[in-house]
Amino acid sequence: MSVPPDVTVIGEALVDIVHAPDGTRSSPGGSPANVALALGRRGLRPMLVTQLADDAHGRDVTAWLTQSGVDVHVAGTPERTSTAVAHLDAAGAATYDFDILWDPAPWNAPTGPVVHTGSIATVLHPGADAVESALRTARAGSVVTFDPNVRPSLVTDADDVRARVARLVALADVVKASGEDLDWLHPGRDHRDIAREWLAAGPSLVVVTEGGDGSFAAHATGIVEQAARPVTVIDTVGAGDTFMAALIAGLHAPTAAEVRARIAGFTAADLTALLAAAAAAAAVTVSRPGADPPWEAELASS
Repeated sequence: MSVPPDVTVIGEALVDIVHAPDGTRSSPGGSPANVALALGRRGLRPMLVTQLADDAHGRDVTAWLTQSGVDVHVAGTPERTSTAVAHLDAAGAATYDFDILWDPAPWNAPTGPVVHTGSIATVLHPGADAVESALRTARAGSVVTFDPNVRPSLVTDADDVRARVARLVALADVVKASGEDLDWLHPGRDHRDIAREWLAAGPSLVVVTEGGDGSFAAHATGIVEQAARPVTVIDTVGAGDTFMAALIAGLHAPTAAEVRARIAGFTAADLTALLAAAAAAAAVTVSRPGADPPWEAELASS
């Protein structure tokens, strides 16, 4: 990449092996990789800092990303490319089993005005410490966005994960989480109360997705609600990542200072439009199999 990326994404890339009622398929994926892919399809210049083995899966993932405009920066080559086995129920909802290797080598990749991370890379040892350190360094010159995207089946120390998520929330400018994330991180708590607490901890914007119940944003202007977009769901793989990428795309500006100023200046109407645009993008992804986020032209014509 001859110019700095618009967004630097840090985190896992892997192969999804999906067992659905109509059969089994495999495709590249991983939450941060999906976000980078979706950003590339929106016409931005994303870089993904990740780990990939020099194997068939790794080559497939690299080709999948580069074909959508993602600059892949490989921070170490593990013995095998990570995999996630997804089991889809009759409604298309996914549960996962993982074989993840995450121990990135030190990297020296350029950072853009936005740095995004989330999911497994932020909590899985030994690489989680490197990600947290990178964010602490990046936040001086970049807007930090974070999606915890918790994977309970990978958690061996819930207290450690909850503490890490709390630290990363405090480091971030923008946080997006699902209702399921909040239920695991703060069992029994009201989602809006949690969002307000997170907002007070440091971010300027907290967005929570609630599936068929829509989404809401917590901001200095207050809580803004957005209804779900009607859609026939094929599966939910990559939907949250598409939503996250749409949020980032909606905040895009040439410099971190401009992005922060845009967020600070949001009105309730601005937030409603941002949530609606993210929901529209996610609706395309859930309407077709796998993590297949929309291209800009598809959204422009919808």
